[in-house]
Parts: sequence; structure tokens; C-alpha cells
Amino acid sequence: MLDTNTVLYILNGDKTLADFLFEKELYLSIISEMELLSYKNISVQENQKIEEFLDEFIFVNIDENVKLNTIEVRKTSGMKLPDSIIAETAMSLNYHL
Repeated sequence: MLDTNTVLYILNGDKTLADFLFEKELYLSIISEMELLSYKNISVQENQKIEEFLDEFIFVNIDENVKLNTIEVRKTSGMKLPDSIIAETAMSLNYHL
């Protein structure tokens, strides 16, 4: 499961990371999808590039268990809410983040 920043690195041309992830099954939280598509002042071309790239992912929704555990993760870690949701989603599915 990739974090939003990892996707941004790849979209910005990080070839080493792209090569490492090539032909792997990739998961993304719906939170990352929302973050990537909601940047202010994003151009039509940038939005299209992101949407095309996102077609390569399997999206993971959050459920009640993830929601409740995210609350505890955020309380104990101090991470921002989106990062807490993404981290807990990965942990709940035993995915590497």
C-alpha cells in the first residue's frame, strides 16, 4: 500500500521508486485518492495524469474497524488524520506501507 507522498514522488519522475514498484500489485487508500485529486490549482493535464496513474491501483475503503482504530492511532501517534487513516488501513490488512 502506497502513501500519498510516494505516489507524488513517482508522478514527479522518481525512476528508482517507479522501477522498484514495477509489476507489483499496488494498493491505495481512498484517502490518498482524495488527497491527490483535490490539490488546489491543479491543471487539467496534471489531473488527467493523476487519474491515469490511479487506474493502476486497487483502492481500499475504510470500514468501521479501521475508523475506530484510526482514532486510537491518531491519539497515540499525533499523526495528521489522513496519515492515520492510511496507516491504520494498511495495518488492518497486513499490507506494507
